[in-house]
Amino acid sequence: MEINSSIKNAKLFQGISENELSILLNCLKAETVDFKKGEFVLHRGNSIQKMGFVISGTVHIVKEDFWGNRVIIGRSGPGQIFAESYACLPNEPLTVSVIAAKNSQILFLDIGRILQVCTAACNFHTKLIQNLLTVLAARNLMLTQKVEHMAQKTTREKLLSYLSGEAARAGKSEFVIPYNRQELADYLSVDRSAMSTELSKLQREGILHCEKSKFQLFELPESF
Repeated sequence: MEINSSIKNAKLFQGISENELSILLNCLKAETVDFKKGEFVLHRGNSIQKMGFVISGTVHIVKEDFWGNRVIIGRSGPGQIFAESYACLPNEPLTVSVIAAKNSQILFLDIGRILQVCTAACNFHTKLIQNLLTVLAARNLMLTQKVEHMAQKTTREKLLSYLSGEAARAGKSEFVIPYNRQELADYLSVDRSAMSTELSKLQREGILHCEKSKFQLFELPESF
């Protein structure tokens, strides 16, 4: 298969040459599948043995209740993985679904073959395992941050917690978030209308400025 920039530059394959990648992907029974925007990549209730790697596009990891209310648990863009925990537990059915947020190309990798080092004990296979552990650690930190946002009591507090975290991640007060308004409401598990009202209030109070997915945060007024 073609080794494009999303694969070569991904943290999962860091330190592995293109030639080694070709051998490795063959060993891992890698297969690519294209999905259109809105299409289910993985369905809740299914069991899987392969984790997903986003070559292009974006997928959302979502949880739906009995009535169809949807919460975005997370997202994965080019160079990022998803469903790795379930792939490590092949008898554990998915409690979430994965949906293509854009037209996406996904690379599926047999995680059992990643964790089971071959008899040749290739250095690049060992490197892949090390990279996977690093990626999983980063994912756990992101989930911890989401829990912190969700622990806030009000829509306003959830918004400020999330936006503050994004500013810290960007390292500056101006940044672009990866969600549109509905997706952000789903991610924070709040009503979209109520969230839009709070964003308007925060703009009037001079705490932030936003235009679509672009945000800028300002110093809090003394009376805040």
